[in-house]
Amino acid sequence: MYQIQSWIYSALIPGVSVLLFFYWRPPLQDMAGDIPKSIYDITVKDIRRNDVSMSSFRGKVLLIVNVASNCGFTNTNYNEMNVLYEKYKDKGFEILAFPCNQFAGQEPGTNEEITHTVCKRFKAEFPVFDKIEVNGNNVALLYRFLKSKKGGFFGDRIKWNFTKFLVDQKGKVYNRYSPTTSPLKLEDDIKKLLGI
Repeated sequence: MYQIQSWIYSALIPGVSVLLFFYWRPPLQDMAGDIPKSIYDITVKDIRRNDVSMSSFRGKVLLIVNVASNCGFTNTNYNEMNVLYEKYKDKGFEILAFPCNQFAGQEPGTNEEITHTVCKRFKAEFPVFDKIEVNGNNVALLYRFLKSKKGGFFGDRIKWNFTKFLVDQKGKVYNRYSPTTSPLKLEDDIKKLLGI
């Protein structure tokens, strides 16, 4: 019996080591001391590159999404986000869309082209921001903050377009949802945070 257990441990430990090597990352709090304590201390740029303080969204439930114009998830996500926005925008709900070209180059356009796609093709009314990076050395401060509060299944990295973060009225990151989670599946959580 002891020999069997020893063999199992000797087989598993290298496998676990390999997984840790590829997927484990130190918590972002340990990697960067400049992560603010509150989401409201962060300033982002809108699609016209004007500064926007996140404090301007204080008191609202926020759905923050890294978006792309040419992804297989694009149509479903934009259409469903439009439905949610129309239903809850007057009840204290806001969607913040951050274009990102880090996943298979699926957001290659300029800010003007992205605006055309979002406004003309999808008729979206929620705010769209300047193109950012959500992973790597140039990760936007907002995403550094979000990932420090809610990591993913295999570490903090954003895995693909349309990863979603839900933030409550006090600026606390309530939950993180995978790219495959359709926006309408978040409706119960949104209603809960809005007190509906």
